[in-house]
Amino acid sequence: MSNALWVDATHGAAGDMLLGALLDAGADLEAVRTVVGRLGVEPIEIAAAAVRRHGLRATQAVVTTATADVRRGPAEIAELLTAADLPPAADAFACDVFDRLARAEARVHGVDVGEVHFHEVGALDALADVVGCAVALDTLGLLADGVARIVSTVALGGGTAATEHGRLPVPVPATLELLTEAAAPVGAGPGDRELCTPTGAALLAALATGWGHLPDLVVRAHGSGAGSADPPDRPNLLRVVIGDAVTTSANRWREDELQVLEATVDDLDPRLWPDVLDRLVATGAHDAWLTPVLMRKGRPGHVVTALVPPDALDATFGELVRATTTLGVRVHGVARRALPRDTVTVDVDGHPVAVKRGLLDGAVTTAQPEFDDVRAAADALSVPAAEILRRVTAAVHLPEPGQDT
Repeated sequence: MSNALWVDATHGAAGDMLLGALLDAGADLEAVRTVVGRLGVEPIEIAAAAVRRHGLRATQAVVTTATADVRRGPAEIAELLTAADLPPAADAFACDVFDRLARAEARVHGVDVGEVHFHEVGALDALADVVGCAVALDTLGLLADGVARIVSTVALGGGTAATEHGRLPVPVPATLELLTEAAAPVGAGPGDRELCTPTGAALLAALATGWGHLPDLVVRAHGSGAGSADPPDRPNLLRVVIGDAVTTSANRWREDELQVLEATVDDLDPRLWPDVLDRLVATGAHDAWLTPVLMRKGRPGHVVTALVPPDALDATFGELVRATTTLGVRVHGVARRALPRDTVTVDVDGHPVAVKRGLLDGAVTTAQPEFDDVRAAADALSVPAAEILRRVTAAVHLPEPGQDT
């Protein structure tokens, strides 16, 4: 089974483009049709058409739907997905995509998630795109644990786009919110039009275990998915490359050259330290911490330390001297190895909990739930936070030490 996927979104991304690329790479079209047909909505037909874009061959996923005026919210979408009985990995992926869309819509419109009613993203063709991509990825084995799914810089476009809310600047707010939450690298890309749709952004955000260039791999399959337009100046295509990852130190872990800033302080009100640490991280520090020390003449003090990328050095230094009483800061370089990581979302009785996972050679070695999410779920369900942690840890299937993966 292939254990690496690269998605080339440098010319944009939409749900039908990703679906077309996966079908072009060998995904099972009949499996996609079967599951989409179980959604229990108005009739949806999916076809794979051979087309050319800017002189290049590609597959266009053609989704034909009936006219529908139904406006569905997150709860209605969840019911449809449950009724369709998707394969487990595909179901989890599709739910994640729609959860991301709902959160983005809620934030850009300033409402609660439960009040969201999807507009463009809730149309039947978008529902078919999300479920179709989920099933296609599953048939290719690309949703299995340990698969590295890397997405390139995402081209967003420019100008304006027609939406239910009128013409909006590109990138439209929901697309920008989705990619901001996912910490995705973006650029304008070619052309002065919308290149990445909200559905495309949500699919890429849910899919990516990392962002960047084509990783080292032995290629097993590749595919090109076409958008509906065929501009004369560029290929309107999204590409996928599937293969077996080549294990090198470059893709087993990341090596960073960082700076350590530290100062010894003995005259700061200790109640201020939590705010100081938060402010240091807000400047761009990867982490900040405090170590109690015993100073000359038996005076208690603290060493405050921040781990900082080079481009945040000046900002973090400035904040450290402003927020504390120190007159000087020690600075020295340090090398750091960091595991590849991804974030998955675990649903606990309707309450999402984000979990950051560290991976070595594609295997999960550690999983840390976002404690703010844990606390929110515990409060909502009136159970101890420890119970939420137990359920989340079990759901992400973190192996015990020494257990084969």
